[in-house]
Amino acid sequence: MEQTHSRLPQGRAQLVRVLASAGDVIHVHDVVKTLDLSRTAAAQRLSRWMEQGWINRVGRGAYVAAAIDTLGSERTLDDPWVLVPALFAPAYIGGRTAAEHWDLTEQIFKDVVVLTTQAVRERQQQRQGVPFTLKHIDARKLFGTKSVWRHQTRVPVSDVHRTIIDILDDPALGGGIQHVAECLNAYLRRDDRNDGKLIDYAAQLGNGAVFKRLGFLAESQRGTDKLVQLCLRNLSGGHADLDPAQPGSRIVSKWRLLVPDRWSHQVRA
Repeated sequence: MEQTHSRLPQGRAQLVRVLASAGDVIHVHDVVKTLDLSRTAAAQRLSRWMEQGWINRVGRGAYVAAAIDTLGSERTLDDPWVLVPALFAPAYIGGRTAAEHWDLTEQIFKDVVVLTTQAVRERQQQRQGVPFTLKHIDARKLFGTKSVWRHQTRVPVSDVHRTIIDILDDPALGGGIQHVAECLNAYLRRDDRNDGKLIDYAAQLGNGAVFKRLGFLAESQRGTDKLVQLCLRNLSGGHADLDPAQPGSRIVSKWRLLVPDRWSHQVRA
């Protein structure tokens, strides 16, 4: 690596050093620490690297290498997860993206689902060529996450239980109610399934529709009697849609749900 650095112009060699130390996303403080510069000098260095086309600004004070191969390095930004803390924090990866991470589905989705406390003006955004689907949440709902290391970046992701609750809360985040049901069925077969945690998370989230959807979908699966009873105890008033994206034509009184006709086969007598 040192030999590679010696063949590069000084500025490029310095950028490679910063990337090696900081990871895929670099900030002013990374340049300060690695190159022993003042914050003003570090900001100027970043500005010059941008002018030279070596880095791109991806968020406030956050940069990634624009064409890392020209810097004499093997590094590439091949993991869009590393952008999430820099762009959307406080935030976590969730929904169908987290479902993939926790092996709840074999489907592969192109976008990265992020739940963030930042204001969201555009739900669909492209950053560094990566499609992100964003949802704003209240800061009080930042719970049930784990940190995973991607390269040198620590990225929060909903744990497997919170992932289920989030996609029941907003089926669109899970790719639609059919896919949500498939993810739930996969969860119910897991060794780390925890019915009590599902109920606690649902209560903490505070959307009564979650208990209705969870109970209705779980009722058709084996070994769910206790979970179903817990959901029934937590039912709120009023009716909710099984999937807000699909008009419900049938009322399932037991679960206070409006269910599309094609789900009628799942309704227990």
